[in-house]
Amino acid sequence: MGFRRQRAARAFLDEDQITEAMTSIGMVFAARRDTAANIEDTLVAASERGLLRDDLRTLAILVTWLGVHTRMINADRLVRLIEDHESRRVRAFWSAFAIWQRKDRRFARLAKLYGGHRVDLLSVGTDFQVKRHGEDPRFAFGPLRVPANALRDRPADVLEPAELAKRHPAYRQRLIIGPSYRADMWATLEREPATSTAELARRAYGSFATAWQVKRDFGLVADLG
Repeated sequence: MGFRRQRAARAFLDEDQITEAMTSIGMVFAARRDTAANIEDTLVAASERGLLRDDLRTLAILVTWLGVHTRMINADRLVRLIEDHESRRVRAFWSAFAIWQRKDRRFARLAKLYGGHRVDLLSVGTDFQVKRHGEDPRFAFGPLRVPANALRDRPADVLEPAELAKRHPAYRQRLIIGPSYRADMWATLEREPATSTAELARRAYGSFATAWQVKRDFGLVADLG
């Protein structure tokens, strides 16, 4: 059987595992860190917790994280995840994110993945809160209607890039190589040099061809001593 590129996110087993993954990518929670957590899988899981379970604290920290680290997101991977997502609230959030970050043209496709009426963040009271406080300027022009006081923005809730790079190998490689499947594959090989080409592609959600090239290049660098 030939290699088939994995598209769907790997499922988190429980709430603790999601929290560990969020901590891994630089969101400040009192939890252990999963140093190998995939960044895009974690971002989407955090948005699901925030939007589908009305966890505004998680959503607030996620939005703060996005304000700091957007340039290190693998946009192709994120778009693939949201294209397949069944929740209109989650699609509305990520479309709103793409409109907020519209200067980053990597997310142009993402902005188009939700169509329809605006979605209220709050299950009740959005009209009252918007009339009283106005809209959150980060989402004012997108499909998600967010009162200005709903999602606090505290820089202390997320790690700065330099600190996160010390803790998360794939993030560090994205700083060096760029936010790509290649960067994630390189980080995997640094931890586990014997990883097979097929397994490398599976873990990073990339193509077999990219994994083969990374394995080759990693081996060449290793041979240089």
